[in-house]
Amino acid sequence: MSLYERIEHDMKSALKEGNPSRLSVLRMLVSSIKTFIIDKNLKSPQDADVLQLLQKQVKQHKESVEQFKKGNRQDLADKELKELEILEIYMPKQLSEEELTVIVKEVMADLGAKTKAEMGKVMKAVMEKAKGRTDGKAVNELVMKFLK
Repeated sequence: MSLYERIEHDMKSALKEGNPSRLSVLRMLVSSIKTFIIDKNLKSPQDADVLQLLQKQVKQHKESVEQFKKGNRQDLADKELKELEILEIYMPKQLSEEELTVIVKEVMADLGAKTKAEMGKVMKAVMEKAKGRTDGKAVNELVMKFLK
């Protein structure tokens, strides 16, 4: 079962169970996937495409939580956090900082990168290796830490 099929199946289950918050989040995700399918003229999306769309929504929810907390709207921040938990169920296991550090050091050694001018190449290679298992912000901070 592909990731998209699993999400659709879970959406139908949420509808049958009468779980409105889960249903709402999954409908939003399925809608963005269907829009992607139409835009790219595909029959069905690859798991990598679905994962990319999922990452985008996770990032949006995290940013919303930060903004709501800044605006002293804890009620809305809590709602976003609950939705974020639902989305994160479908994300692959995230890399620990130690695992990410190993990947960054490997990539830097492979590319021979030593200066901040080579940051773009390092970031691209690390994000390719991590494939949805880490946040770009965390990678950026680590790469900045190791490059001079």
